Amino acid sequence: MLNVSRLSCVWSVLFCLLATLAGPAAQAQSSALSKQLSRLDVGVSGVGEFNGTGSGVVQINAQPTTVNLRTSNTLGALVTVRYTKSPWIGFEGNYGYARYTENFTPFGAPPPDTGGVQTNANEYTLGYVVHPPVKFSFQPFVSAGAGTIAFRPTPFGGQSLKEQARATYYYSVGVEKMLSSSHFGLRAQFRQLFFLAPDFQQNYLTIKHRTSTFEPGVGFFIRF
Repeated sequence: MLNVSRLSCVWSVLFCLLATLAGPAAQAQSSALSKQLSRLDVGVSGVGEFNGTGSGVVQINAQPTTVNLRTSNTLGALVTVRYTKSPWIGFEGNYGYARYTENFTPFGAPPPDTGGVQTNANEYTLGYVVHPPVKFSFQPFVSAGAGTIAFRPTPFGGQSLKEQARATYYYSVGVEKMLSSSHFGLRAQFRQLFFLAPDFQQNYLTIKHRTSTFEPGVGFFIRF
């Protein structure tokens, strides 16, 4: 009986020690998780899509032919996830979407015609972001990075052409401001993306023109 009592006492002491140690450990883990989450924010913006124009010479029926490209302008959307460790150390991932038409003239073999390729443009980029000191109660930021844009011709307006991805580089400058809540703010920015114009894997559209898209945008973000 004495041994059983002593064993029970030992187990009770061990349980109390574990409970005592577990409390601070759980609090420390919770604090660490909260700190990491506070560095995250998710932003959603509406952006204007102002695309460049260009031209190049291709071979159509063994004849050198100048093909002009005029890309329509439209509105799109941008989703950004950021992790900001400090004002000068931050990272972001971007997903952008827009639908516009790539207008090639002439489009194919003679007689010359005008053809448009309606396409869904999907941006997938990663970048580095910094937050310089606050100016006039607004927080400025600058970011730059790279990734890809996937051009996917639509089923009914895409001329039955193939999907194509292009390497993409970008920069962004803007300002943001927290509102009354410490978790909700507004963001305005200007972005520019650089890439090789798509040819949808067609020789008669391969003008090898390096172009860019200007994206002014405004939206909101949520900080955890």
